[in-house]
Amino acid sequence: MALDPYRRLLKIPGVPTLLLVGLLARMPATATGMALTLHVAEVLHLGYAKAGLVTMASTIGMAIGSPLSGRLVDRHGLRPVLAVTTAAQAAFWSCAWALPFPALAAAAALAGLLALPVFSVTRQCLAAMVPVAQRRTGFTLDSMLVELSYMTGPALAVAGLTALGSHVTMTIIGAGMTLAGIGLLTLNPPTRSPAEREHEAQSGKVARREWLTPAFGGLMATVAAATFVLTATELSLVATMTDAGDTEWVGLAVGIWCVYSLVGGFVYGGLSRGFSPFALIAGMGLLTVPVGLVAGDWRWLVLALLPAGLLCAPALSSTVDVVSGRVPAAARGEAMGLHGTALLIGGAASAPIAGAVIDGVGSSWAFTVAGLAGVAIVLAALPLWRRRRHALGDTVPMSPEAAPAAAGASGASDALAVSDAPGVLGASAVPPALDSLAVPDSLGVPEGLAAPSVLAAPEGLAVPEGLVVPDDLLVPDDLAVASEGLAAPDDLLLVPDDLAVASEGLAAPAVPVVSAGPTVPTVPAVPEVPSVPAAPAP
Repeated sequence: MALDPYRRLLKIPGVPTLLLVGLLARMPATATGMALTLHVAEVLHLGYAKAGLVTMASTIGMAIGSPLSGRLVDRHGLRPVLAVTTAAQAAFWSCAWALPFPALAAAAALAGLLALPVFSVTRQCLAAMVPVAQRRTGFTLDSMLVELSYMTGPALAVAGLTALGSHVTMTIIGAGMTLAGIGLLTLNPPTRSPAEREHEAQSGKVARREWLTPAFGGLMATVAAATFVLTATELSLVATMTDAGDTEWVGLAVGIWCVYSLVGGFVYGGLSRGFSPFALIAGMGLLTVPVGLVAGDWRWLVLALLPAGLLCAPALSSTVDVVSGRVPAAARGEAMGLHGTALLIGGAASAPIAGAVIDGVGSSWAFTVAGLAGVAIVLAALPLWRRRRHALGDTVPMSPEAAPAAAGASGASDALAVSDAPGVLGASAVPPALDSLAVPDSLGVPEGLAAPSVLAAPEGLAVPEGLVVPDDLLVPDDLAVASEGLAAPDDLLLVPDDLAVASEGLAAPAVPVVSAGPTVPTVPAVPEVPSVPAAPAP
């Protein structure tokens, strides 16, 4: 397991500070849900049903506000958005403990709408500060830090309400949110790299319809599938252990499960290449299905969660990596906000479904339902993602840094592999193909060289009917024709200067090699051959 990727990442100026501020800022943010739930249910004595309504109102507000704040960051910069959201959080948490239930529910929805965007902003700025080749490691480390914040934030909220009461605890959460906002305002990390800003100035604004496509929707559905599986698994674990009378060990079991995710993320971030988020999330779902078969000691149940737990952080970080490479930098904030909304929707939809399964057929079946539902969502979203050739990064003016990574993420198999051998100068995107190009039957060919009757050419480039071949079709001096022991005749066939023909029998490659680079060395002198007769006029 290589540590070098992490060492190189943390040597980038500003990255360690951003990750540390992001970790500290997320801790109070992860404590908000638990604090509101316990305040309404235990302090106000209104029960968990009404507590669920307050948390639902807050979640709906965050789901709507996350992409809105991201879009405002894209348009107006980071500081104005942070100033407004920080003030909103300070105002809400300073008085939330004193509000009656109806006012608390309404205020929670408004506070969710104006939530401090610590999750999306950290990822957006990380994408701007880290080179494309190191982003996967950066996002994986960020996902690991998110795991740590979720391990500590809710636990601290429970301890605070138990020991200090809701008044003090909610005030501390408000102070933590305010300090987090001030810290991000002071740090003011860049949301776009200098190269991305220059590219944006040259290419102009990008319309939302050019990246907000069905393919992007399929990716967001897969993001929701990940949190659906994770939320249902957590509820199933708690219910199973509670039914078995092991409630006192629930915290430890959830902590061990989070450690699995940390280990998996650490290994994944050190790998030389990443994997598709569709494969990782579907694999996590499949490995969750058999967990419910484990009965008896809770320790065996926790051990059964190991394979799926290892994929948690890699799965989530891979989705962020794809978003950062597929969406133009000018819209990255909004895209990261939609990513956060997808995470919230998956978790919100999972809770009632898992609860119904637990109440209806038992907690063991909830693991199976969670895993199968996650796989089903991924399979339903996969056809949309396969349309990405005409969506996301393929039609959006990408930044010079992100474009190569996006091309690689979409599948390098669509492009011709180019070697460093002399005569092959480079490849670029070319229209898909020529139907066929007829070679005159009377073309004189040196003895021993079989000339094809049809020259294969790229698909999609139509040849006008009735093409007349001139009498003297000269081969440019800088055209390299590869054949065994035979140089190209002077009067053979006019071929475009930027088309490299390199196979036995003059077979053209599936994709022509195009380059503005240095020319190919001139070929040596060749024997004379009969000239090409004029093709008959149509």
